[in-house]
Amino acid sequence: MAPADPDLADPRAYRRLAAIIRQQISDGTLQPGRPAPSVTSLSREHGHARQTCSRALRMLEDDAMLRRIPGLGYYVR
Repeated sequence: MAPADPDLADPRAYRRLAAIIRQQISDGTLQPGRPAPSVTSLSREHGHARQTCSRALRMLEDDAMLRRIPGLGYYVR
């Protein structure tokens, strides 16, 4: 059976990470108006390079799921 989000099975780490965060937003783990995990915390928790984590967050920003506030980080929309 295929995963609910096809990006969860994608070979690219940034797409898998974005799918995990997207799922956390959908299920209410990450609430609107609250900060998303930082690049540093994602890097430590998932073991990916900071660039990979940053790319995942930018992807979600492009999808209008996150909002970036310079100097403060990313926030859930």
